Amino acid sequence: MSEVKKSIIINICASQDHFGAYSVNCEGIYGAGDTIDEVKADVENAIALIKKNLPEDRWPEEIKGEYELEWHYDTQSLLLHYGTLMSLAGLERITGVHQKQLWAYMHGRSKPRRPQADRIEAGLHRFGQELSSLSVFC
Repeated sequence: MSEVKKSIIINICASQDHFGAYSVNCEGIYGAGDTIDEVKADVENAIALIKKNLPEDRWPEEIKGEYELEWHYDTQSLLLHYGTLMSLAGLERITGVHQKQLWAYMHGRSKPRRPQADRIEAGLHRFGQELSSLSVFC
């Protein structure tokens, strides 16, 4: 019988000059960096340091055995990260949210209410599903 993988939920948040991350359900796991990739690497390093420097009986239960990291983004960090991969005009078409409003969320000028954040998330999920179902041929 195979062991069930535990999910460690990591929230990624943007600030004025960097990104930070913390685990919602596993104490002691934090990370920071100038980019999302740096934050993710720092979180993985934090787990490695816990495993290296603490006896196993002091490890959080979540990192014993098989686990996976589940990344959650605040709206600002999501838009800052993916805004480097596609234009605000493209994000507007995907999400249905005006690009001026997306810019304000991206730069911390305002925060979306829950329905607006859900709309952005749903649009990106639809786009991702469309991409994952396509094929390219020559």
